[in-house]
Amino acid sequence: MADHIDTKGEALPMESEPAGNLDIRDVVRQTIEEFVRNERRKSEPAYKAELHEERKRREGLETRVNHLIEENRKARTAAEEADKNSQIRTELQRLGVTKIDLAFRAIKDDIVRAEDGRLQAKGSEGKSLEDYVTGFVQENPELLPARIAGGSGAHAPSRKAESGGGGIEIEKIRPGMSKEDLDRVRQEVSRLAAQALRGT
Repeated sequence: MADHIDTKGEALPMESEPAGNLDIRDVVRQTIEEFVRNERRKSEPAYKAELHEERKRREGLETRVNHLIEENRKARTAAEEADKNSQIRTELQRLGVTKIDLAFRAIKDDIVRAEDGRLQAKGSEGKSLEDYVTGFVQENPELLPARIAGGSGAHAPSRKAESGGGGIEIEKIRPGMSKEDLDRVRQEVSRLAAQALRGT
């Protein structure tokens, strides 16, 4: 390309066009962007796999923690239930109940633990364990040992008891008794047992 000629007729060199420089910068930029995209595509699978593994580890940890929490809750519930049962049985023994298992089964579901940890009866009254068990035993005296009537001035029991106008002598209770005598013995024993339970 010819040089420019100034007004004096002298030739001047042409200025270099910036287009070439712009093209090089564009090429460099595009090359860098392409490199970054390629590296990102390469790293994405590993990154996603790492995220997946991390998620699995977190879920496994959460499952384990929840399992431990549930085990702890069950253990605490079992310990509280065992303590409740022990306190109920101890109170029944203190009151002299002989049929402890029977009495325990009858009242164990009526006893709950209050917010402060004390044992009390269900219902609005919220009786304490001691008061509730005492009332239950008083209402069911058959759970207590048979009371023996008499005191320091009582006479020794006779070896002959009357039953319907007749009597049964202990010495005559033996194997080989007749059916009628056995029936009389059973009736007399039942009568005496009923009297003992009533405290008469």
